Amino acid sequence: MARIAVIGAGTGAMAAAARLAVAGEKVTVYERSASYGGSVGRHEHEGFVFDTGPGLLHLPAVQRDLFVKTGKESLEQCVTLTQVDPASRHLFADGTAVSLPNASRAGVSAALDGALGAGSGARWSDFMDRARDAWDRSRRPLLEEPLRADHQVLGRDPYPAVRQRRLLRAARQAATVAEIGTWELADPRLAALLDGYALAHGLDPRTAPASAALLPYMEQTFGSWYVLGGMRELARAVYERCVARRVEFVFGAEVVRVIEKDGRAAGVELAGGEVAEADRVVLGVRPRPGLVPGQQVWGAGDVPVRAGSGAGAAGRFTVLLSLRGAREADAVHRTVVHSGDGAAEWEAVFGGRAADRVAGHPTVTVLRPDDPATRPDAEHEAVTLTATVAPQGPVDWRDAGVRQRFADVLVERAGAAVPGLRERILHTEIRTPAETEAETGAEGGAVPPPALAGAGGAYLHPGNLTRLPGLYLAGGWAHPGGGLAHAGMSGTLVAGLVVEGDGFSGSR
Repeated sequence: MARIAVIGAGTGAMAAAARLAVAGEKVTVYERSASYGGSVGRHEHEGFVFDTGPGLLHLPAVQRDLFVKTGKESLEQCVTLTQVDPASRHLFADGTAVSLPNASRAGVSAALDGALGAGSGARWSDFMDRARDAWDRSRRPLLEEPLRADHQVLGRDPYPAVRQRRLLRAARQAATVAEIGTWELADPRLAALLDGYALAHGLDPRTAPASAALLPYMEQTFGSWYVLGGMRELARAVYERCVARRVEFVFGAEVVRVIEKDGRAAGVELAGGEVAEADRVVLGVRPRPGLVPGQQVWGAGDVPVRAGSGAGAAGRFTVLLSLRGAREADAVHRTVVHSGDGAAEWEAVFGGRAADRVAGHPTVTVLRPDDPATRPDAEHEAVTLTATVAPQGPVDWRDAGVRQRFADVLVERAGAAVPGLRERILHTEIRTPAETEAETGAEGGAVPPPALAGAGGAYLHPGNLTRLPGLYLAGGWAHPGGGLAHAGMSGTLVAGLVVEGDGFSGSR
């Protein structure tokens, strides 16, 4: 029985811990905060309950597999999953609105035709066919296998962009999300729809590779799911599964250094000076200077992650609203209010200047779960507004004036999705990248994006196997990147590498 120290209690790290415990290892998780879940948090105020991290679950097969492999009770026996239908409603700058059904390619096509005009659905459907090809080509090496030493094969974009011939000029093919929208979708509303998927994952549509087409493909193919009681209930279920498998948790325990002995990871040092010996260490948080000896994180064939692109430079600005008045019967769980000036928004979020990095007309996601557990009674409603923003640093999100002004902008724009919104507000809670940084330790409060193929490998994350023997990486800052599903996959890969050795080739 090996002693394994896991740093961090995010969902990816806990997934690794549960799987390792089932394999017979003695696992201890050290978490700097007072609770589990990492970014999957919860805020409560006078009977109102809000998710402070992800609001929906995509690709639930990852969590289902975790529960199947670690105990008798299935995921559905531990939490209540409900499909969100419609999956989303989109409000565009020209006043057009469309509601997209959950996990129905034909339904999405019909809805787009009805709202945007004949032919819109066919163009989106053709795009989704190409996205499916990209999924088939990259799914296994990108999501189901540890990052190989020859990861350069993932530097080639698997998206089969349409070759477009032009009179007197060279043919062109889309290489980025923005180019797909302009050249292939050929409708600013369809382009905004695609851009919104990239932006929601912290990716700049101008530079994100065309392979980001996987993001709408996964959502529209595998569906959008909500966990009754809020997404925090999923983190609770994973934590309880760990405890049932005899994983030990130590909260309020900040790890300041991974101990190296005889050329391999040999334990962790806590902030108080205590040293906990271990045979292997799983790093479930973003590597920071001084945490790993010599910063020995990168593996064979180092991944060239660029800051500001695949490294996940964007953060999240969230406004939690306690509202008087009942949720109307035809309200939609998720509405996306798209920006009328995408280029200005992208520059505000991802631009290199340290000047005013706050968009005037941001894309706003409005979440209105029909869940009695989130409100004091049926005559009230809990609503969450979210926008992708620059991280703490380029913008001082601790400045009370900046916070309030941007919150007011989000509320104003969200009024298009929630009738009488401003007049219904009882209480407002503002959360910015500054809070994310303080609570999770992620520099600047940045949120990790999912890994993507293409762009020469710039959107990959460090591999789960590191240069320092006995040290492994799990969670959103490791392969295959951020998001609940991707973080869960990282836990699966780490457990496989520990149990089966460095030759582990992924799930079959």
